[in-house]
Amino acid sequence: MSRQFMASDFQKLLKDLYSLQRLGIKTGLEHTQQLLDACGNPHHQLKFIHLAGTNGKGSTAAFILSILRATGLKVGLYSSPHLVRFNERIRVNGVPIADEKIVEYMKLFSADIRRIESTFFETTSAMAFWYFKQKKVDVAVIETGLGGRLDSTNVIEPKIAVITPISMDHSDLLGNELKSIAREKAGIIKEKTPVISSHQENAVKNVLVQKAAEVDAYLMFVDSPTDCTISMAGTFFRQDDLDYQLTLIGEHQAQNASLAVAAVREFGSPVNDDHIRIGLLNATWPGRFQVLSNDPHVIYDVAHNEQGIKSILKTANNIFEKKPIGLFALKEDKELELIANVIHGKFGKLLVMDDEQGLLMRSETLSMNLSKHGIAAELMKRFDDFTSYLLNGHPGIIFGSHYMAKPVFEHFQFPFDTGVI
Repeated sequence: MSRQFMASDFQKLLKDLYSLQRLGIKTGLEHTQQLLDACGNPHHQLKFIHLAGTNGKGSTAAFILSILRATGLKVGLYSSPHLVRFNERIRVNGVPIADEKIVEYMKLFSADIRRIESTFFETTSAMAFWYFKQKKVDVAVIETGLGGRLDSTNVIEPKIAVITPISMDHSDLLGNELKSIAREKAGIIKEKTPVISSHQENAVKNVLVQKAAEVDAYLMFVDSPTDCTISMAGTFFRQDDLDYQLTLIGEHQAQNASLAVAAVREFGSPVNDDHIRIGLLNATWPGRFQVLSNDPHVIYDVAHNEQGIKSILKTANNIFEKKPIGLFALKEDKELELIANVIHGKFGKLLVMDDEQGLLMRSETLSMNLSKHGIAAELMKRFDDFTSYLLNGHPGIIFGSHYMAKPVFEHFQFPFDTGVI
């Protein structure tokens, strides 16, 4: 197969894959299991670490992957959404799945996908398990896409379940109360399977304790790290009398790292303190308080819900002397009222932007909705205009959506995809 044919073939099949999004999100795991049956049930031959939660899943997964890699293991990672390329979702030792492998999978199983009417997430989850079996990974780190109980990844029997902080998000699908969201996330807890959770609000904690008791699962809550200091150089913290350093920035990243350390220790891999230190220091996860420019300071973060945005504002307040200039974009389905309460008065100026593809709320609509909460927001059409607002030492923060990643990285010439992410 020629390289040119392969490229066109890949684009066509990728378009077919994205078209499955029209089927939306289905409840139940039956279709996922049917597709996996057609694929030979690759998940039956893999070891898994399964993550659910509202915020921090990606960063925690990246820390786990990096620590396990430091021990010499071959590690698969399945995460979502991607920032620039679909291939990012499925990686082995940090290397995204090749275009050729996506083409191979889609050609092998396209008839089954059509017959079963598999959704986008069902199809990509099965693809990840199929690929990880082919690559003979020692362990696969799996993020839920949405919720947990009925998420397409919940067909697996993990060696350990990891729960990151749970807060309000996707309430239209998961419920309007924190405890109902927690019940969905707790759905990944399996019988007699260890569960490692970050610190949670009492309503969430009670749900997790009850679920663990029902299935006789060992449950541990990880203490918050101590002596945490952050700067543009990274994050330093202490946990269990050991000092650690991260290149990722923010107190919340120290919490994610502490959760990852506890998970890896419980997983039982041959890990020592040096593996952990090296793994945490080498871990990267783009789009999380990502420094795009140092003169002026420009930060990009995909945070798109109340707690995520609280974390980046707390980080910015600890690092910068002056209020940031914000550039905000948001999907229609997000909890704008909760977000508005968080960002009110936190920016020297707030700008709003949308996208050409229509995936984000129109900037005029976002500005109007923010004004209802007493927040003035100015419309911005081009990234070129953003740095003109960053005068007299005011940093800039671009936040609110994964969909901003590609144009942001292109504009600031950020070398995102170098083969290993």
